[in-house]
Amino acid sequence: QLRIWLRPGRQRLLTLLLSGISSIVSILNDKITDLLLNVEYLTPDGREEYLKQDKIVSVMKNDPVFDKSEKDFMARTDRYKRALTMVNRVYELQEKHNWTQEETVFALSTLGEALPINLHNTAFQPVFLSQGSPELLAKYGPLVQSRAILGCYLQTELGHGTNVSQLETTATYIPETREFEIHSPSLTSTKWWVGALGKTATHGVVQAKLILPGGKDVGPHLFFVQLRSLEDHRTLPGRITGDIGPKVFGGFGSVDNGFARFDRVRIPKEHMLSKFAQVTDDGKYVQPPHAKLSYGGMLYIRANMITGLGWVMAKAATVSIRYSTVRRQGNKGRDGLEQPVITYPSQYIRLLPILSRAYVFIRLGRSLVNSFNAMSSRLATGDTSLLAEMHATTSGLKILATTSVVQDVETARRAMGGHGFSQFSGLGRVYADFLPSVTYEGDNFVLDQQVVRAALKSYNNLTTSTNPSAISFSPSSAYLRLLLPNQTAPSSISPESWNDPNTSIALLEWRAAHLVREHAQTKSQPDASANNRVARAVTEAFVAAQVGKIIDGLSAEFKGETLAVAKRLFMLYLLTTVEASLVDLLTFGLLRTAAVNGSADPARSLRLAIDTLCRSLLSNAIGLTDAFGFSDWVLDSALGVYDGKVYNALWERAQAEPLNKTDVTEAYATSIKSILERGQRQVKAQAKL
Repeated sequence: QLRIWLRPGRQRLLTLLLSGISSIVSILNDKITDLLLNVEYLTPDGREEYLKQDKIVSVMKNDPVFDKSEKDFMARTDRYKRALTMVNRVYELQEKHNWTQEETVFALSTLGEALPINLHNTAFQPVFLSQGSPELLAKYGPLVQSRAILGCYLQTELGHGTNVSQLETTATYIPETREFEIHSPSLTSTKWWVGALGKTATHGVVQAKLILPGGKDVGPHLFFVQLRSLEDHRTLPGRITGDIGPKVFGGFGSVDNGFARFDRVRIPKEHMLSKFAQVTDDGKYVQPPHAKLSYGGMLYIRANMITGLGWVMAKAATVSIRYSTVRRQGNKGRDGLEQPVITYPSQYIRLLPILSRAYVFIRLGRSLVNSFNAMSSRLATGDTSLLAEMHATTSGLKILATTSVVQDVETARRAMGGHGFSQFSGLGRVYADFLPSVTYEGDNFVLDQQVVRAALKSYNNLTTSTNPSAISFSPSSAYLRLLLPNQTAPSSISPESWNDPNTSIALLEWRAAHLVREHAQTKSQPDASANNRVARAVTEAFVAAQVGKIIDGLSAEFKGETLAVAKRLFMLYLLTTVEASLVDLLTFGLLRTAAVNGSADPARSLRLAIDTLCRSLLSNAIGLTDAFGFSDWVLDSALGVYDGKVYNALWERAQAEPLNKTDVTEAYATSIKSILERGQRQVKAQAKL
């Protein structure tokens, strides 16, 4: 639930003013007097839950195990060891303070690190518990939930990733011994990229082709396989495991992404995850009630990704907006001071849309998790009616959210200029850790095809129906109602129309409807970017409709300036999404606007509306970022410190650089001295000539 409340703003303003950051006055001026807008997306318990989380952060930031001051200088092996030390300590604190599972997950999330335990919590355990047989769960479920065994999820191979149907690892059933034989038949069948597989995990859920007696391949299925001894952690016979090495930009440096090969490893028949698909003792295959039931684990991961990615956007926006508020460059005002960079149009037009997306995805992600839970409840009773819709929705949102977060974190980093390139800005390591999100859990360009496939199926249902008006559209295909008879395309848009969220929602839905219809009619000869454009349009139409519902619900709870600012924030998301869709809107003649001051640009009124929104939000930018509740310890950024003393923080961190421990570097004796002396000899020799 969205919780918005006003809190006294004088203390925050006083803190900033005492720090010498008078730029805040320039931005807030007379628009904010006694109150600072504070918006928080929290659990239904709102402020009480926020205070609980604040207590957890207080415990952790004062514990030396979680000290972050040295991590930027650590080698990868040390980062891995440190990560596991922190994980161990978190679970000690859970036991000591009786933290709930949700509170423990929050504690782990504050560490600002990709952790070796993450895949156990987000992939291995959910998949095992949701797809294991009652017998398997009875034996191993308590061990999994208490982390008496540590797991990973072995799907990706050296030769195949997103194309799961072509995975090469085999699981051959042997009826004589009631066992499966797990085997890696080639180099390219080596499991690769698997988090926690390198050195941490004791067990894994292995995705492998199920081979029945007689050689029939019935496709990929899941198997529970022990990897390491529970006595001494040594890799068990028949397995070869290890770490795949460092990743790009140092990302995931504390995680042991690993490889594994299996040499005819035998496991009991009961270790097949057989809640849905099964193999009888004599080798007969029992099909699941729905072909996509095994997607449940993947859908769980994607559904939970969206809120997390929203919080990453929130972190990027907080750091960059705070720094841009403090940073002064360029023109001087009447006070003789240079202009705060946040007030430059080229700056706020980059940062405020990130802020709006953060709020949208945090809210949307929570709704998605609720929808997933509803689907899971139905699946438990054999009802698969929501599965296809959930698959289409999570695929589209995974693409949109991961693409956005990678772009937004880098945009926020670059918006901080040269200092943004410092590791101490905090956003470089965030970018590195979330860059692979566009690839894992389904490569985005491959997932485009799945979104488009679902859209075309809905379109075909519409066009082949004998009574189209009676069709009940799902939320992800609601835009197709616009193709029903007697639907009128948007009329000419006045500048004032941009203040109405329905204007943007209608444009984005019409865009999706036109693109899907166009793709259906030209699919025999599609252009190269068709899938990407259609998938994005379909997903953005869905999100726009959800944002419209959020805006409609605000007026029932909030009044005055609080309501106005919240609406403007969500409106900014809608308008900037429309602006990014101009090519499609103009292609299909959907954007018809009145001329503004004689301009021939049909999008000028839209861009002016965006600029007006941004300017109106500037006075609340600090409050909207404060509302996320990030402490300095959680942000871990010299440029995003709460008190605004960014230059002091940057100076202090630089002093900790190991190169600064001595005045004269060791490299002087080994190299610099020789270089200097050689140059001096050459100068003397030249002088003699």
